[in-house]
Amino acid sequence: MSTISQPLESLSRLSINRPLLARLLTIAQIVAVLFVLWLAWNLTAVPVVVTVDGLTEPVYTHRRTLAPLLADMGITLDPADRLSPAPTTPLRANLPIVLERARPVRLLADGRDVWVHTWATTAREALAAGGISVDDYDQVLLAGKRIGLDAPLPERVPIVAPPTYGRGYAWEGLSTESLQLRLFRALPITVDDGNVPFVIRTTAQTVGEALLEAELTIYLGDKVQPSLGSPVSTGLRVFIQRSTPISLQVDGRLLKTRTRGRTVGDALTEMGLGVAGLDQVTPALDNELYANAEIRIVRVWEDVEVEEDIVPFETVFRPDANLLLDTQQLVTAGAEGITRSRYRVRYEDGIETERILQDKWQAQQPAQKVIAYGQGIEPQTFTASDGTVLTYWRKVRMSASSYSAGTAGVSPSEPWYGKTRTGEQMRFGIVAIDPTVVPLRSQVYVPGYGIGDALDTGSAVRSKRIDLGYDDGNLVSWHRWVDVYLLWPPPPTYQITWVIPNWPVEPK
Repeated sequence: MSTISQPLESLSRLSINRPLLARLLTIAQIVAVLFVLWLAWNLTAVPVVVTVDGLTEPVYTHRRTLAPLLADMGITLDPADRLSPAPTTPLRANLPIVLERARPVRLLADGRDVWVHTWATTAREALAAGGISVDDYDQVLLAGKRIGLDAPLPERVPIVAPPTYGRGYAWEGLSTESLQLRLFRALPITVDDGNVPFVIRTTAQTVGEALLEAELTIYLGDKVQPSLGSPVSTGLRVFIQRSTPISLQVDGRLLKTRTRGRTVGDALTEMGLGVAGLDQVTPALDNELYANAEIRIVRVWEDVEVEEDIVPFETVFRPDANLLLDTQQLVTAGAEGITRSRYRVRYEDGIETERILQDKWQAQQPAQKVIAYGQGIEPQTFTASDGTVLTYWRKVRMSASSYSAGTAGVSPSEPWYGKTRTGEQMRFGIVAIDPTVVPLRSQVYVPGYGIGDALDTGSAVRSKRIDLGYDDGNLVSWHRWVDVYLLWPPPPTYQITWVIPNWPVEPK
């Protein structure tokens, strides 16, 4: 019973879903029809090869000519674009279609903002494509930088958009970077440079830049009106007052400069150089200047100078019996004689060129310096180290040295070897002296040596020097200053040198 009931239930459900089955059957029929139509469409479409800006892709179309196909692909032609073949060409299988789109250029000129598509390779051609005429002096900026009107424009740079999920033609993401050209019109200005005025055309913002563009050299001494920093405007007239190159020799300096002065005096005034008194200017101040003129200023002044001619006073020594020996006393102070001369002296650039004597006079008479020296001789006593009391008439500070027969510089083979000035045989106790200070054959006492007989002289023994004699076997070296006592009695007055020369001088 159960096996019979199951088929009956299945038939019952089928009867219930008959409308759904009908709808599904209808949809299947529509899809089949569409597939047949699509297949028929593709089988009957004409294949062509389309290349846009270097990107190629096959395209199937039922269009009979090229123009509708381009519209189907969303391609709008610009008059400057290059299309091969022509838009009216009938389509055929595998027909190659090549489209090259012109570069977009933005033109900013004369207050206008114009977009053009062009194959121009220079700024002049691009501006002409926009119907803008240019002058050779006009200036064009590309990306803020100045370029020449006929300089080549940068190469085209293709821009490829990143891929998307939507499938389109290969060239739909391809574009060309646009250029922006800004045109500055050259303005005419008139330049008066001292000769025939002439017109220059410039795009410079200031007068100085315009003159520089026109390769007109402006020197520091030139005067330009209006000033170099003044703005340029249409119809502007520029006046240039040229300076003259000169050289100036003044105050030890050589200056090379330029001046707008007409005469030498004008140039010096312009430079702030004063001329006064006896100054000399060559050429004269009223001479007209010329190019590379050489001007010289000689500074001249006069001065009064007084010169003194000094005549040294004479020193006179006078004996005085009332003064003790080796003492002096100033009697009268000396005075130098002074003769003064007054001169008028002329200087040119600091160098004396003339000296004229105006007067001369004796300002001070010379006067002798008188010094009295003592001639009074009195016996004086001295106690030696051994207790002996010695009487002397003079004490002299002397430089003492020593010698013997062997050190006197005479060969032993000579007959006068070991002989003194007085003929005595050399021995201890004989001293060599200057006879003008210590008379020969007198006696002296030298502390540390003893009593010596003045029996010898020497070429090096002069004034306050004494050479102490020794035997060859007991020579003692002396090199010091000592007090030398000239023992009593004194010699005759004619043998006495009252004022002993101060030589040699004992070191301090």
